[in-house]
Amino acid sequence: MARTSQDSSKRHFHWTKKVGNEDDEVPIFKSSSKTNEEEKRENVKSHVATPTPKKKLPAIAVARLRSVVAALGKNRSNLPLGLGSRVVGTLFGYRRGHVHLAFQRDPNSSPAFLIELATPISGLVREMASGLVRIALECDREKGEEKKAVRLLEEPMWRTYCNGKKCGFATRKECGPKEWKVLKAVEPISMGAGVLPGCSADGELMYMRAKFERIVGSRDSEAFYMMNPDSNGAPELSVYLLRV
Repeated sequence: MARTSQDSSKRHFHWTKKVGNEDDEVPIFKSSSKTNEEEKRENVKSHVATPTPKKKLPAIAVARLRSVVAALGKNRSNLPLGLGSRVVGTLFGYRRGHVHLAFQRDPNSSPAFLIELATPISGLVREMASGLVRIALECDREKGEEKKAVRLLEEPMWRTYCNGKKCGFATRKECGPKEWKVLKAVEPISMGAGVLPGCSADGELMYMRAKFERIVGSRDSEAFYMMNPDSNGAPELSVYLLRV
């Protein structure tokens, strides 16, 4: 009887050793209701179904992959930073000059969108006196073979409308030393309007700076809405970009 009970315990329990110090080794058991024949079948299946190790990629393929990844990283570093859902917008221009419009990701970054409008700064100030300004910028979509994958913010030429009135054309500009000097001068200003005296030989420079909410409708339409913490008496400004 003792031998029978011992054989039965060996059949129904698998004894293993607990990982630890040799002094406190305690047997741990787990119950099993499988017979020896069933265990043998599972062992055979496990040996048959053992996956074969994956083959390593050739050294040439790995080298090519690394070179492609490095090239992509290098090209991306030269691209201008994109814009998020909250941007910094600046309208500026000299008293006898045209309006410049710049959108930046943050006050320290280079403008992702900078254009010069044909509208004089004095005319824009008169429009803002009404308290509501809508600037619409339209560009043409290229057709046929000339069609290129150009981002909306990188279009070079725009038709300009201010509160429904056509105001000539606007052209995209690179941020040169002159424009960057103005943006650095108003960098500490989060929101406000005023005049910068003696900014250059052209005289006083007028500016308006605020945060804008950016909404992307599609690859051919975007809108920028000025965010006013206090709407009491403050002008309301919106800028719309559309490719038609």
